[in-house]
Amino acid sequence: MKRILVAEDDADIRETLKDLLSGEGYAVETASDGVAAISAWKGVSEPFDLVVLDVMMPGKSGYDVCREMRAAGSNVAVLMLSAKSEEIDKVIGLELGADDYVTKPFGVRELLARVAAALRRAGQSAAPKAQAAADFEFCGATASVRHYRLEKGRLSVPLTEIEMKLASLFAAHPGEVLARDRMLNEVWGVSYLGTTRTLDQHVANLRRKVGEVGGEASAVRTVHGVGYCCE
Repeated sequence: MKRILVAEDDADIRETLKDLLSGEGYAVETASDGVAAISAWKGVSEPFDLVVLDVMMPGKSGYDVCREMRAAGSNVAVLMLSAKSEEIDKVIGLELGADDYVTKPFGVRELLARVAAALRRAGQSAAPKAQAAADFEFCGATASVRHYRLEKGRLSVPLTEIEMKLASLFAAHPGEVLARDRMLNEVWGVSYLGTTRTLDQHVANLRRKVGEVGGEASAVRTVHGVGYCCE
């Protein structure tokens, strides 16, 4: 049974989400604010498979919670919920390591589809870790599949599940132009409901991290109107 933590300060929405997800067979725990969410995430004996975060919460925002989890090296799938629909708000969430972003009000079917897709992606990426798959070279650095980090010399930065999948996809097709639709299908899955803007932001995050460890960020090249190519 997949375990989900729902952090939402609105009691009605929180209980609705709990009932909805429990009805789909998920084991659901809830938190009423960001501080409680961090406490639940740290104190749980069995790790969560997905954390659903409302952006605007007292104490710590959803952004703060996501930032803290990623800084601690957690690769748990994160789904952001927000009444904010501006593109910059979505970009901030994705930059902090969220896997997806859903704007309120949302449809029940859309939310369940996004939850299922996030859990499916997390499950697919767990297999290489369990099998201790070999690390690989990427843009002049080393991608550690076992530790989900990008390393070069003494420098190291954590990678999210999505960033590791993108790096692996690029490494498997050196010099090949990859269309955005193909990348969305292979990394997010064919049922993904988001836009190519999400892909663009994750690629930008990956480039930034390559640069942070002294790798060749320019090796990941944008092919305008098509997609990306990693030389």
